[in-house]
Formats: sequence, structure tokens, C-alpha cells
Amino acid sequence: RRLTGVVELRELVLNEPGTLVAELVVTEPASAYATDSAEDAARLMRETNDLNLPVVDSEDRLVGLFTIDDAVEVIEAADTEDVARQSGAAPWTGHYMAASVWQLARYRALWLSLLLVAATLTVGVTRAFEATLEQVASLALFIPMLIGAGGNAGAQAATACVRAQAVGEVRGSDLLKVIWRECRVGLVLGALLAVLGLVVGTVFVNAKIALVVGITLVLICGWAATIGGTMPLLARRLRIDPAVVSAPMVTTLVDATGLILYFLTAKAVLGV
Repeated sequence: RRLTGVVELRELVLNEPGTLVAELVVTEPASAYATDSAEDAARLMRETNDLNLPVVDSEDRLVGLFTIDDAVEVIEAADTEDVARQSGAAPWTGHYMAASVWQLARYRALWLSLLLVAATLTVGVTRAFEATLEQVASLALFIPMLIGAGGNAGAQAATACVRAQAVGEVRGSDLLKVIWRECRVGLVLGALLAVLGLVVGTVFVNAKIALVVGITLVLICGWAATIGGTMPLLARRLRIDPAVVSAPMVTTLVDATGLILYFLTAKAVLGV
């Protein structure tokens, strides 16, 4: 009962009746172990474009087939779960229009509560630099813009990394490569945004504040992209679903750390 190969139906139909099966067989077909997760098997089928995937046991004995219709259902369910977790909601099944308002609220309330508690880090950072804000009150004007830019940069990196892991483009061993790549991407994006920040800061306040905003945008975008690209990989190493630590968690973390970068830059440039 060992798996020795696979023959396509079209090969059997289109070849001459006297052709031996041994001449048509693919002797090293893609296969999955019975102990593999259904999602991994479904992703493998998508990569190989097979309609059926042989399933074998630990001794390479054929135990069955995993079909394309099952694979589609598995991938759809996995993607639905990832989308829910990436948006900061508990995964659920059912028709959206058939769910009651209380059901939808219940699936979202837990994550919103956890994120609200995590957001107290931002409050703590602002309070720690309260003296700096009192000396240069205009710094407060740019806080929403800076944490928004950092949060968005981190969320973009996290989403890209989660997707890359899902389709097998990135693995845990690529951690250092991802850090180096996302850091550079973030710095480039930060430099582009810094030009706009300099203009906005100069128009609304003055050149010194604009310089603080510009430098902070470079730092915060580089930091946010690095964190966003790294957290899903670290989560996978800790056996946590990468989608859980994606956009909402990254945004919350970047908000707090981004403010620290902002106020430290202000103290260095303005001497306050």
C-alpha cells in the first residue's frame, strides 16, 4: 500500500491503449501526511495546482485523498478567521446579515476591551512627558498625525508579513531578513512622509517644530515597519496565530513607543 506515484486522468485518456502506466506515472508526487493540518495540505495543493493530494501515513502508505473541494473550504475558513483576528475581532461562523446586533458586538467587545487596556501605555507615556508638553504646547498638535502614521506603517508591514507566511513566502528562519527589509522600507516611507511633515509643521507652527516632526516621522515609520514585520514571525515561533498579533496589537504598541521617540526627539532638538 505504499504510494509509488500518481497518474493524471487526462494522461490515461489521451495516450495509446497499449501504453504502460509506468511510462505515465509521476514517481515523486506532492503528498501530505495524515498528521498534517488540513490548512497546510490545502496551501500545498494551491502551490502545486493539484486537484487531489495523496495522503500517507508515517510509513508512506497511501491512506486516502484530499480533494480540491475540501481544500477550498479549508482555505476559506482559515482566511475568514485570519481576517477577523487581523481586524481585532473574535472569529465566528455564520451569515453576517442573519446575526443580531448583540452577537456582532459580543464577538468584537473582548478585543476592543483588551486593546483599550493596552492603549493606557499611550496615556502613561504622555503623562511622563507632561512637563515637555507644558513647555512646548504646540507639540501636542502633531501627536495624532504621528501615531496615525506609525500605526498605519506598522499595520501595513504586519498584514504583508501575515500574508507572506500564509502562502509560504516567508518562514521563521527569515526573521533577520524580514527585519532588515522592513526597516529599510519603513525608513524610505518615513523620509517621504517627513517632507510633508516639514511643510505642515512650518505652516502651522515654526521650522524647529517642523524639524522635530520630520525626524520623528523617519524614526517612527522605520520602527513601526520593523515591529510590524517581526511580530507575526515571533508569534509563529511561540505557536501563536500570527493574525492575533497583527494590525490592532501592532498599532497599539507603536502608538506608545512612537510617542517616546517623538518626545525624546523634541527634547534633543528643542533642548526642553
